[in-house]
Amino acid sequence: MYKFKIHQYIIALSVSLFVVSCKTPEIAASSTGKTVPESYANPSKDTINTATIPWKTFFKDQNLVDLIDTALKNNQELMITLQEIEMAKNDIRMRKGALLPSVVIGAGAGVEKVGRYTSQGAGDATTEITPGMEFPDPLTDYKVAAYAHWEVDIWKKLRNSKKAAVSRYLSTIEGKNFVITNLIAEVADSYYELLALDNQLQIVRQNIQLQTSALEVVKIQKEAARATELAVQKFQAEVLSSKSKEFDILQNIKETENRINFLLARYPQEIKRDNSNFLSLLPSAIQSGIPSQLLANRPDIKQAELELVAAKLDVKVARAEFYPSLDISAAIGLNAFKPSYLFQLPESLLYSLAGDIAGPLINRNAIKAEFKNANARQLQAMYNYERTILNAYLEVSNQLSKIDNLEKSYDLKSQQVEALSRSIDISNDLFKSARVDYFEVLMTQRDALETKLELVETKKEQLNTVVHVYKELGGGWK
Repeated sequence: MYKFKIHQYIIALSVSLFVVSCKTPEIAASSTGKTVPESYANPSKDTINTATIPWKTFFKDQNLVDLIDTALKNNQELMITLQEIEMAKNDIRMRKGALLPSVVIGAGAGVEKVGRYTSQGAGDATTEITPGMEFPDPLTDYKVAAYAHWEVDIWKKLRNSKKAAVSRYLSTIEGKNFVITNLIAEVADSYYELLALDNQLQIVRQNIQLQTSALEVVKIQKEAARATELAVQKFQAEVLSSKSKEFDILQNIKETENRINFLLARYPQEIKRDNSNFLSLLPSAIQSGIPSQLLANRPDIKQAELELVAAKLDVKVARAEFYPSLDISAAIGLNAFKPSYLFQLPESLLYSLAGDIAGPLINRNAIKAEFKNANARQLQAMYNYERTILNAYLEVSNQLSKIDNLEKSYDLKSQQVEALSRSIDISNDLFKSARVDYFEVLMTQRDALETKLELVETKKEQLNTVVHVYKELGGGWK
């Protein structure tokens, strides 16, 4: 009997080794050979990088710092991401547990009645358990036992699966860091937009006062027959247009405040801010460092890299499915037909130990399909990693260029505002002396208003661009 079982295992082992010797599919090459340029548009190779500055130091406005601090504590998207980290951590525990034997303890009871005219029934009827004590009929069965099962990780399938889970866990941490950088930038963007809207509202209201004064002058001139009703109506229309713009800005202010409140996970309330010196705010100085620092500073790049590592391990796990697996099972316990006999040793003792080795031989299409899918996902992860690096470099390059161009644009718009502000006084004086018509006064006031609003918008863009560079260099999460 034992020789027969040994022969079975030898045959099974031979077949499994034959399967292993069969050619398994090749793993697709997934190493990325692309590198980032040595520098951005400028030839500087200075390694000082603004991304290393903590966000509480980078932002100088205490009101903004308080808002960001509240957002990092309460934001729901960030809380959702933290739960993803917990799920990834639990996945590691599950993969780690698969490396260890599984042990269960069970107890059971049953009863069996077999026919007398059967081989088992006839045998039981003629067999005595002890002298003078026959087998009971029907036969009861009581059992208390521990069962163990263990898949021996010959081909590192389970270990690679655990490593992939660890990489994905670390990836979720980088995902959390990426959410933090985006959250900080979004709060700062909305805050500076709110300051800009406050200043635009102030400019519009000042312009309404100016236009109202001009309207009164035109009405007086009409009474003196020096202006027409057309001029009065034109000035009246400009006043109404500016008042309409005032309410548009008020609505934008309310929506921006609520957007900030949403990021802070709270119901609508006024946002504390100081808008008195918005145009005199100076954007923080930016040191971009060198492009290779993006690989260490950008959470999305690190996340994509870890996803690539996990995808490579998944391919190894899928490839190991082609190889035979070795399973060991064991049991030990007590078994008797009467509860009082359960603890009579060694008669009631039961135990077993078995090992099985098996591998796929015929119809391996499902395993091949999963392997090909794992290969494809690995290539996807590689392309995503390369794309993320390229996107990061281009984002920083664009924002660095934007900082320079906005600075020049702001200087020119400032000069334009000064010139138009002087032209308003000149046009009003000339209109009063009838040396220019009302149309030139209207156009001058309109141009001055639009240019002042554009100047505020440019200042907001300057401040937001610096925030974006800080985020895109990988700052904010440390």
